[in-house]
Amino acid sequence: MINNIRIGKNLVDLVTPKVMSILNCTPDSFYSDSRIDTISQALKKAEQHILDGADILDIGGYSSRPGAPEVPQEEEIKRVVPVVQAIRKEFPNILISCDTFRGQVAQEALEVGAQIINDISGGEIDPSILKVVSNFQCPYILMHSKGTPQTMHQHTQYTSLFKEVVTYFSQKLNQLQQLGINDVILDPGFGFAKTLEQNYDLLNRLSDLHFLGKPLLVGISRKSMIYNKLGITPEESLNGTTVLHTKALLSGAKILRVHDTKEAKQVIQIMGL
Repeated sequence: MINNIRIGKNLVDLVTPKVMSILNCTPDSFYSDSRIDTISQALKKAEQHILDGADILDIGGYSSRPGAPEVPQEEEIKRVVPVVQAIRKEFPNILISCDTFRGQVAQEALEVGAQIINDISGGEIDPSILKVVSNFQCPYILMHSKGTPQTMHQHTQYTSLFKEVVTYFSQKLNQLQQLGINDVILDPGFGFAKTLEQNYDLLNRLSDLHFLGKPLLVGISRKSMIYNKLGITPEESLNGTTVLHTKALLSGAKILRVHDTKEAKQVIQIMGL
């Protein structure tokens, strides 16, 4: 398994797992405390994540929660690009990921300082994003999902979820390789086109994905697979998140995408990773 990713001329070591901290430039993300309305608020939250130990900031302007409303491309650019630019200026050494499935958003974010593209659609919604990634030769986070945020809840029927995820990743990796995209991180897509039970089945088989030879990212922070299982709210889901982060790390996850940076870093530290 590859334990590093290349960003420009630098190799980022993943032997010690990394924490990717979420910055939602949206008014409707499912966890209200993660929402950001202004650049000054984004800078303040970014600074706190960095002080708490963030390795990567993941900046997005389109809520991908199930059933989220459509966001026009112009609005997504307006939300994301100025924040990326401001954070790059204020914190020049932090790694920045742009969470988008649109090629134009990715293009403009990369031009002002983003270094990683985090695409929930694997290029299925807007194939032009793959050409952008290839042109910039930046790392690409490939996630498994089906449909769109508006329709994903209708696509949870699988003969074998694990086999479909493996087939999807294998086919996509072949496509990306042909485009010259080699620095790929795999995200199984917890909460995307999967039932509660399917999410846990997939988490239990996370270590079986290592044969694909790419680092694994896990995004389970405060998600419905936690709060629906426990009958609580996203705001009450930090303890469950920590439990599942521990399980993911024991299964070899290399990046945790989180709302709560300090707590995630503590999990990694206390496990001696």
